Amino acid sequence: MLPFRIIDRVKFIVERQLVKGAGFQLLVVGGFIGLISLLGGLLVVPQEGAFEGVGSAIWWAFLRLTDPGYLGDDVGTWQRLVSTLLTISGYVVFMGTLVAILTRWLIAKMGALERGLTPVTLKNHIVVLGWTSQTLPLLSELLGSSGRMRRFLEKHDTQRLNLVVLSENASAEQVHELRSEPGIGRKARQVILRAGMAIQPDALHRVACLDAAAVIVPSAAHEAGSLVTSDVETVKALLSIAAQARHLRAPLPFVVAEIQDIRKHPVIERAYPGEVEVVGGDATISRLMVQNVLHPGLSEIYNELLTAGEGNEIYVRGGDSVAGMTLGELGAERPNAIVLGILKPRERGWDVRLGAPSDAPIEMADRVIMLARDYAETEASPKLPALSTITRGEPRKHQRKPAEQPRTILVLGWNRRVPSLIAEFGSYGDQQFHIDIVSVVSASERERDITRYIHEHHEVTCRHIEADYMVEDELRKVRPADYDAVILLSSDRLASGEEADARAMVGYLLLEDLLAEGSRRPQLIMELSDPDNRHLLYGHQSEMLISPMILSHVLAQVALRRELRVVLDELFTCGGAELQFRDPQDYPLPASADFRLLEKALAAEGELALGVFRQQADERGRHLLMNPPRDTILELQPGDRLVVMAHT
Repeated sequence: MLPFRIIDRVKFIVERQLVKGAGFQLLVVGGFIGLISLLGGLLVVPQEGAFEGVGSAIWWAFLRLTDPGYLGDDVGTWQRLVSTLLTISGYVVFMGTLVAILTRWLIAKMGALERGLTPVTLKNHIVVLGWTSQTLPLLSELLGSSGRMRRFLEKHDTQRLNLVVLSENASAEQVHELRSEPGIGRKARQVILRAGMAIQPDALHRVACLDAAAVIVPSAAHEAGSLVTSDVETVKALLSIAAQARHLRAPLPFVVAEIQDIRKHPVIERAYPGEVEVVGGDATISRLMVQNVLHPGLSEIYNELLTAGEGNEIYVRGGDSVAGMTLGELGAERPNAIVLGILKPRERGWDVRLGAPSDAPIEMADRVIMLARDYAETEASPKLPALSTITRGEPRKHQRKPAEQPRTILVLGWNRRVPSLIAEFGSYGDQQFHIDIVSVVSASERERDITRYIHEHHEVTCRHIEADYMVEDELRKVRPADYDAVILLSSDRLASGEEADARAMVGYLLLEDLLAEGSRRPQLIMELSDPDNRHLLYGHQSEMLISPMILSHVLAQVALRRELRVVLDELFTCGGAELQFRDPQDYPLPASADFRLLEKALAAEGELALGVFRQQADERGRHLLMNPPRDTILELQPGDRLVVMAHT
């Protein structure tokens, strides 16, 4: 047993040296080269007159081991035999093993660099903590926001935008995704990937959070029932950033954090003592869905205002350059923009006044809210003639008519957002809703989640149906045509957004087949999780909300202009200013009215005209005409509706 123990001991020592890295591996290979050279030299030393001594023989052996070109110079059978063995050993040990070690070391170093383990040395950059379904549209939003981004860079005294993304598995595949994403393309070189998780303090140091101008924390999907949710990771990341700032005595960066459960808003503010804006992801999408049920057709407005691409956006401009003017005078000098209202500073936060009177004065500390197609249209242009000032008084509250009977809503599918959706339905006290939820998730689990989220009594009646809407017979038994609205949800229990959307889209096609058999058609609202799937259902008749695109737009724009968050909260929640549709017959409009005349007619009622929603879609399938040129003749047809901002 003793010889085997000695051999095992030698193997163990060699193994321990090899696992220490390329440097120790090279030392081991060098030792083998020296040992082989010694043995080769000793084998040829006995030849008379061939070598001056042992050293000369060892050097001869080393040359044959490292360079096969010497093989033809040897004389004698024994010398040639030893030389051949040394040359073959050189191919294996010197060339093969040495090259293999150096190649593996170089590949490992390149892999480590590709993973992004080196800390960045940037200042005033934007950090995105996490690679999720929202990351690509979020980066596209940031890179495409020319006017807002220019102001952001000027504010932080920097010339170039740098984006640093913290990804759990940074790879070349993600770099390819960046280059393939519309809106990014060649701008991908402005995006730096770093490996790590937001809950790791070292990873936060790797992306230089403390030196960033803004840190964006998007919400990531987690497996249902997991104890570590996205909100938990967000709170942990903010605690780590605050701890690093205390340790280094550095100022805290501005943070935009998305949370799934809006009730954790106070927890975020306690965890992070610096400037932070909290975006409730589930609450935001739930608000949009409920308002879409109350006002069918709003999804097209949301997709224009809250996603990147052509169309209008909401801008917030400082009052320093227009101080002393009134909102009406400002609107007259901005002929391509619509002045929506004003923000007044208060002790904590802002007082939002959407639809404020036209004679409201603008002060230095105020912010002005405008709707425009481009940031440049919110600035004064001497090339454009000024408009006449429109007089609009205090906004009038329009009492929403109570429904004579409860609205019936069919929800197909289940995800973490449903309890928030039920709570949002319940916030409209003047309306009654009866909601049936169809899902393969057990009714007891769904009821438990809703009860945990909604503690107080609410007027929403929920009925849980255990069925798979992907099975035509089970969907037929539900009788979807009998409901006022059908909401198709994207599941968060599948492995990816592609799989969840595939299920939702197949369910939509099945639903369309069933509805085609009858004469009654409910309103259809479909939620998708993957932005790449938005063009698959060509010619669909549903209203589509792509959650990641909407939330990424909100996160990006709030990071560039933080006051925008309170504006969106005011506009898309129950009460206050809301986007609504109106019948043109309710206003004294001539047949040949242009948009300027429409503005004046609605201003007399204390309302704000935003555009027209056509009954018939155009060649691109669009119904919405928002913020058209003032001299555009509207040519209103039966069934057309006016898009207005009014108070309820």
